[in-house]
Amino acid sequence: MEKYKRYERLVALLKFFTDNPNKLVNLEQFMDMFNIAKSSASEDIDILEEILEKFDMGKLMTFPGAGGGVKYIPVSSLKSYVPFVKEVCERLKDPSRIIPGGFLYTADLIYSPPIVSKIAEVLVYPFIEKEIDAIVTVETKGIPIALMCARVLNVPLVIVRKDSRVTEGSFVSINYVSGSQRHIRSMSLARRALDKGAKVLLVDDFMKAGGTLKGMTELMEEFDAHVVGAGVMIATEEPREKLIDNYISIFVLKNVEEDKNIVEIEISDWILK
Repeated sequence: MEKYKRYERLVALLKFFTDNPNKLVNLEQFMDMFNIAKSSASEDIDILEEILEKFDMGKLMTFPGAGGGVKYIPVSSLKSYVPFVKEVCERLKDPSRIIPGGFLYTADLIYSPPIVSKIAEVLVYPFIEKEIDAIVTVETKGIPIALMCARVLNVPLVIVRKDSRVTEGSFVSINYVSGSQRHIRSMSLARRALDKGAKVLLVDDFMKAGGTLKGMTELMEEFDAHVVGAGVMIATEEPREKLIDNYISIFVLKNVEEDKNIVEIEISDWILK
């Protein structure tokens, strides 16, 4: 079998880990991949770990024992994301983003892969070391954010529908109360989409009172799923009393005045601490 130089192995390792984030890999796999001894594989991992830390590109976690291995965590220190979050916040303050009804146009940000990937990394930061089996979202603009969150955690994405789909087989459907307008709405999820007892993280792009996330939480109860938490890109400051408690947001929308072209939005405190 061909012998590889160390720099070649390091490049291949970096590619492997970035393609397989948050996945525990036994050291023997690298030994077989490069036809090297365990000591050389360990040294490669140590060198790559130093490089990742030096350039704030995530971290490698080593788990000892027979069932152990190495896991790549793609999320860097939260401090490294502050300049990015500040830049996005400034873009969100642009009055041209105001949409009637007190909403902001965010599609250009959410549908930009470089931006939405970093948004996802910030959202999952508080949950990166928790056991999560799936990301759950509803079929709205939040899907790209949720998909990238699933990518970071290397878990499936589960999409809750506003109506049932015949092509997805039997489903569970519930009615819930929209938090902002107090309308009765429905949502459904295919029975085979989520395992019973799964640990899930709820993700959405925007939240006012939290009615949709509350509905998703109630739907998860039908699957005996445990909601680890919820993450949204933007949450409004009002109403202060949300229908859910266990959530984080990257931004807090404090005020939108359409007639004065004013957008008041801030970065959430937990990011700046």
